[in-house]
Amino acid sequence: MPIATPEVYADMIRRAKEGGFAYPAINCTSSETINAALRGFADAGSDGIIQFSTGGAEFGSGTRVKDMVTGAVALAEFAHVVAEKYPVNVALHTDHCPKDKLDGYVRPLIALSKDRVDAGQEPLFQSHMWDGSAIELGENLDIAEELMEKSAAAKIVLELEIGIVGGEEDGVVAEINEKLYTADGDFLRTAQQLGLGERGVYLLAATFGNVHGVYKPGNVKLRPDVLQRGQALVAEEFGLGEGAKPFNLVFHGGSGSAPEEIREALSYGVVKMNVDTDTQYAFTRPIAGHMFSNYDGVLKIDGEVGNKKTYDPRSYLKAAETGMAARIVQACEDLLSAGQSTGG
Repeated sequence: MPIATPEVYADMIRRAKEGGFAYPAINCTSSETINAALRGFADAGSDGIIQFSTGGAEFGSGTRVKDMVTGAVALAEFAHVVAEKYPVNVALHTDHCPKDKLDGYVRPLIALSKDRVDAGQEPLFQSHMWDGSAIELGENLDIAEELMEKSAAAKIVLELEIGIVGGEEDGVVAEINEKLYTADGDFLRTAQQLGLGERGVYLLAATFGNVHGVYKPGNVKLRPDVLQRGQALVAEEFGLGEGAKPFNLVFHGGSGSAPEEIREALSYGVVKMNVDTDTQYAFTRPIAGHMFSNYDGVLKIDGEVGNKKTYDPRSYLKAAETGMAARIVQACEDLLSAGQSTGG
């Protein structure tokens, strides 16, 4: 199928919300990791999301070029071509973009999609993330409001973050402390300023102890009830009725999360869960195994010639794709079964 249209993406979000499940959003940095993500979604029979971080997009442009927009466009165009051969819907998204990178990443990409829409084409991406978690909430929401207007004109969904995701990603480090839990009042301020869909659909990354990377048990305390309170507070304020879930929530730092934590978070309206560290390892582990098992073939030891079949990149990248795809299948199954177990 082609990459999801704006209408298909809106329906994906709606179905996840109503069904109590979420889509895995897989960070990709190359054509090969995109292939692995597409294969994983197809093998699981699941729709999904492929996303590029600022660092991933920069890497995708080539280490000599190192331009985020160039890399994001190149990776997205590649995905548009190969996705047509797969029987699932896939949306394209850009991950965390802080304030100092907006002009060099998200704003140009929104403008590019707007030009495509004006020319009668579909937007290049289906959604972009604005990460204003490091600045004061008022400024965060002001920028989100501006970006939402531009995104709506380009038929794009905006994702924003209130609260801070801990750990490290793409060189951005956040401490693990109480700021990892979004305050109740921040949910209300977000709804009051951005609305609840009448001005355009948006995704909300509210934090409940999320941390990038994988940590040993006990080092990170997730509190999904933060999401429950935020949804309930806004539902009451806007008269939406008991049990309403006004926000389309995003679960960041999903790698290494316990199944029961995932199930609880999904029950409160999470429709998208980011998975990166786990799939990085699943991609790299088969490569390491190949190198250790075939060291005398991939290296020209003691004047020998090595073995071209083992140092041909295809010999180990095929295994890497298989490993990453298998991890994505597991993520799809976990997120679907979590929804089913909560009655979705």
